[in-house]
Amino acid sequence: MPYTTLSNTIKESNPLDFGAIFSKSIELFKDVWLQGFVVVILNLVTIIPFYVLVYVPLLIAGVSDPEMLEGEQVPLVFPISMAILMPLMFLGIMTVSLLLNAAFLRICKNKDLDLSLTDDYFYYFKKPYILKSLLLSLIMLGLMLLGMLACGVGIFYLIVPISLIPAFLAFDGELTAMEIVKSSFLLGNKNWLVVFGLTIIMGLVAELGLFLCFVGVLFTAMLAKVPAYFIYKDAIGFSSRP
Repeated sequence: MPYTTLSNTIKESNPLDFGAIFSKSIELFKDVWLQGFVVVILNLVTIIPFYVLVYVPLLIAGVSDPEMLEGEQVPLVFPISMAILMPLMFLGIMTVSLLLNAAFLRICKNKDLDLSLTDDYFYYFKKPYILKSLLLSLIMLGLMLLGMLACGVGIFYLIVPISLIPAFLAFDGELTAMEIVKSSFLLGNKNWLVVFGLTIIMGLVAELGLFLCFVGVLFTAMLAKVPAYFIYKDAIGFSSRP
């Protein structure tokens, strides 16, 4: 759907129903909890290479030159390396997480609409989507930095549009990264209180898995992502697309 048409659809959409989306999210999660667990595991697994990227060079430097670590002052190479590698690590983790979240929302759509499609967790791991996800991650990092500069208050506002970005990435692949961000803000601003409430409440419900010896949260964490699917579906819908 072209951005102009999409933006008009959002503007003309009816206000979202908190109770309806909450109930439908719980019901759908009963069918996708296993897929959600797989996505959580994949997210955890993909974090490992980025930690290796950051810490292995420092470990090698310490082993090759032990005297470097014996001084009272921290060697200059450490803060410089961290300043360069940490942003790259966060950017990489966010990019992969965004692609996996988009795949999870696609699976939610398949289950909700009874589509005979496979649960492809790496569906969006293709060059156009990877590049777009990378740009989106850069934009999100910039937005979060601005939010923190506003004494952290801006983060509360940004929670809503940022939570909707995976849905637009999943279901409106023809949009540019900036158009996805603008669409997320447009839909989020129109229904800010409802989306914020769903994000917080569902996030708290998802954390109940911590009471199951902490391991349970691996199975419940993705419940917090399901409302984004119904927010998109109820506001925009899929009738004009396959």
